[in-house]
Amino acid sequence: MNHTVDRDTMGDQDTIEQKRRRARFPLVHIVLFVLTIFSTLAAGMIQKGINPLAEPWKFYAGVPFSATLIIILLSHELSHYFTSRWHKTIATLPYFIPAPTLIGTFGAVIRMKSPIMSRRALIDIGASGPIMGFLFSMVACVVGLHLSTVIRGPHPAGGAAGVTLGDSIIFYLLSRFIVGNTSGAELLLHPIAFAGWIGLFVTFLNLLPVGQLDGGHVAFAFFGRVHKVVSGMIVALLAVLGIFFWKGWLVWAALMLILGLRHPPVYYWETPLDPARRYVGAAVLLIFILTFVPTPFTI
Repeated sequence: MNHTVDRDTMGDQDTIEQKRRRARFPLVHIVLFVLTIFSTLAAGMIQKGINPLAEPWKFYAGVPFSATLIIILLSHELSHYFTSRWHKTIATLPYFIPAPTLIGTFGAVIRMKSPIMSRRALIDIGASGPIMGFLFSMVACVVGLHLSTVIRGPHPAGGAAGVTLGDSIIFYLLSRFIVGNTSGAELLLHPIAFAGWIGLFVTFLNLLPVGQLDGGHVAFAFFGRVHKVVSGMIVALLAVLGIFFWKGWLVWAALMLILGLRHPPVYYWETPLDPARRYVGAAVLLIFILTFVPTPFTI
């Protein structure tokens, strides 16, 4: 029997296969990642007083900050990604978000493309990123604080690029242990320490038990429907902090309301939480407390 192939149909099949290959190739992720490297390098250069547009060949000055921050963000998001895969939940690779800010980025996110099936999976996926990001941030803080400078007497600018940073409990303890008592002096953070500080602050923001943030996943796994009430209380608390401490908390409260306070249900709610997940929940709560900063930035 003779077989014939319709050329138009074959061309359509080739086009479909090409589209599938393009869909599998993470072009958008790679482009955003490269752009974020450039934007964080520029931020690191500006922190050193270098104009990245006038002196781009001095990019090496921004490497310590950029590399440290990228590693922290990558550790956070890849922990989500691989934990999702372990639980058979479909998730995208990280989307890095470059931005013209003090730190050169708005962070990174992954998208969940299938439901999270159980409370145990919800805790594992939600907690893995903040815990790993916290550990990497701690390492950066320890290394960076050893490289930081204590300035005695008057100094025209504090912190990074003229910004004074607030202390979380954990950063204060690390500073006292590594640098010592800096009362009456100014601690000028090394870029690696600044990136570590940012990592701790980002960890706190992600652990807010609101909506579908990482902390929201963990809170929903423990509290179920009461989670929405917890979310509302946290947003109200952020608004109060915004009035009395740092105006940026008002922005975060508004953002949380826009993103929503609800959390989608899991399919197998009846599966009980084992002791290991309860310990993870306690660890997440401890990290949340240790990384809280009432007034993160003062200009």
